[in-house]
Amino acid sequence: MKLNYSFQELTPETNLTAFRCIDDDLNDFLLNEALDYQTELLAKTYLVVNEENGDLIAYFSLLNDTVRLEETNKSTANRINRRIPNNKRRKHYPALKIGRLAVDSRYAGMGFGEHILRTIRTMFRYGNRTGCRFLTVDALSSATSFYESKGKFRFFSDEDADEPTRLMYFDLKDFG
Repeated sequence: MKLNYSFQELTPETNLTAFRCIDDDLNDFLLNEALDYQTELLAKTYLVVNEENGDLIAYFSLLNDTVRLEETNKSTANRINRRIPNNKRRKHYPALKIGRLAVDSRYAGMGFGEHILRTIRTMFRYGNRTGCRFLTVDALSSATSFYESKGKFRFFSDEDADEPTRLMYFDLKDFG
């Protein structure tokens, strides 16, 4: 089934009450915190809206981040630096964090999460207005396989393997 949908910015007028994904924390963020984060210029939330019936299909929030190599293990730092010319290597690199990403349960399994990741990559690989080398995410443990398989994200380390969230990254130079 092909749906007509669009990306829209979250506004105070947006009706969010019908949105429900499988994670209560992601629902709570959208309903109670996303607009405040946006007002305070801490994160920007975008909505995926079904053009035919107005359903909120999915949302994602973006914010600036930094990949700090001194905070990673040596093997990860080497893996990242190896791909950057010597004269451009730094101890930290500009990044974009996917703060939240959720798909309404009614639309789960239809490829919207993967499409959102592809859209974000395109926006920041080709339409970027500032330097941004990496995408990062603090992925819920239950979502790490999604980011690995659909998004080609990698773990920064194995040190957080038993934590509720895992820090992952995607090198935008790999997209193209």
